[in-house]
Amino acid sequence: MATIKLTIEYDGTAYAGWQWQPNQPTVQAALETALTRITQQKISVLAAGRTDAGVHARGQVASFKSDKPIPVNKWALALNSYLPSDISVLSSERVPESFHARYSAKEKVYEYRISRHSSRPALDRNRVWHLPYDLDNQAIRQAMSCLVGLHDFTSFQGPRASSSDPICVISQISLSSDLMTLIIRIQANRFLKQMVRAIVGTLAEVGRHKRPPDSMRDILQAKDRRAAGETAPPQGLYLVQVLY
Repeated sequence: MATIKLTIEYDGTAYAGWQWQPNQPTVQAALETALTRITQQKISVLAAGRTDAGVHARGQVASFKSDKPIPVNKWALALNSYLPSDISVLSSERVPESFHARYSAKEKVYEYRISRHSSRPALDRNRVWHLPYDLDNQAIRQAMSCLVGLHDFTSFQGPRASSSDPICVISQISLSSDLMTLIIRIQANRFLKQMVRAIVGTLAEVGRHKRPPDSMRDILQAKDRRAAGETAPPQGLYLVQVLY
């Protein structure tokens, strides 16, 4: 029985997230359906992270086990023959039996993209958060520095979150710009439900001078979601890399 690791890219616009849900299109369901068509077996796929509805991925990682004698580098080609056009397997490789896409991961990297263009986007309407305001990048970077390290991120945890452990370690967080697009990049050992979107929404308020940069420390200490800012919409969020 071989354990296969997949690196996957997808546009999350049409999906109710990664995880299988009854009567809803999901990325996991699409992959498992493709695997069934290839192997004539029911195969479960495990992911590094459960992205929410509308969230995209450039480097999602998933794993599954199969006893089919398919060359490891052919799994990607076979899957892409059956997957919809908004999901693509970028690579497939054999890994040790002990590998687990989620629990073997050391860190994940997310990016969030904000369009500051005065006109609302048409082509990128499902890929960025349109925020046509002047944002103070220096203030945002100052606020970001408060988040680096080990913290209780309860204040940035979404509603109905299932995690009982709110402690995360952010190792890197940065802000860069590409013409009229701001890119916030966060690398951490783990993420709570909607954590990145809550952080981005709060940083956007800092950038618009609705709250001071050092308020991030007070927000963390409050351990209360009501202390932080709005939750940024899902379409600007990308899972870009999983580190093992």
